[in-house]
Amino acid sequence: MKKEHILQEIKRTAKENGGVPLGMGRFEKETGIKVEDCVGRHWARWNDALREAGFSPNQMNVAYDESFVFEKYIELAREMGRLPVKAEIQLRRKSTSGFPGTHSFRRFGSKHEFVGKLKEYCEKLTGHQDIVQMCERYVPRASDESETEPSNGDVGFVYLMKSGKFYKVGRSNAAGRREYELGIQLPEKLKAVHVIRTDDPSGIEAYWHKRFEAKRGNGEWFDLSAADVAAFKKRKFM
Repeated sequence: MKKEHILQEIKRTAKENGGVPLGMGRFEKETGIKVEDCVGRHWARWNDALREAGFSPNQMNVAYDESFVFEKYIELAREMGRLPVKAEIQLRRKSTSGFPGTHSFRRFGSKHEFVGKLKEYCEKLTGHQDIVQMCERYVPRASDESETEPSNGDVGFVYLMKSGKFYKVGRSNAAGRREYELGIQLPEKLKAVHVIRTDDPSGIEAYWHKRFEAKRGNGEWFDLSAADVAAFKKRKFM
């Protein structure tokens, strides 16, 4: 892709946008010119391209816009046939100039929150039903390498405890503390069944509550089967 053509397209699309240059994501969508045709090839940064085209980049152009991050993630998801995980994003970032890094995704919140926002984004567009379905099938899961612990955000715990015949799914910032807090309130002995370490305790807790919804008794207490408990115990990190 010739540099002169890219500069012409920057000027053309800016004129059609009221004199304001487009962000990287929208520019790619409008022109079909991929970010790797620009950044890392003709310019070190997108703002450098805008300056050469005669524009003064504003702060909105410094970071990737949301649509660009979503579309790049969607592109990778379609290649893989599922939602990519952090390690796969990092690999693509290393191999593809201009691909958003994990910091670009963290601004959306947890993985659970990102998937929710991605689903909302795709539902507003045509031809994105495949990604909507991937989002609906999304299940927080352990890393493919079980020894790898989560590294983003504050680490917390999602636990499964048992009192009598019922189980409780909850979360805490300290393993063992919530067990003690509950234990002094319950008439029957409380038993810790399993603890999942995670950087998204609220999202993982919500996932298990939704999964066990049909077996909910009262509040966070559930009447679980042996298979339900076994499914929970398979997870060490999420």
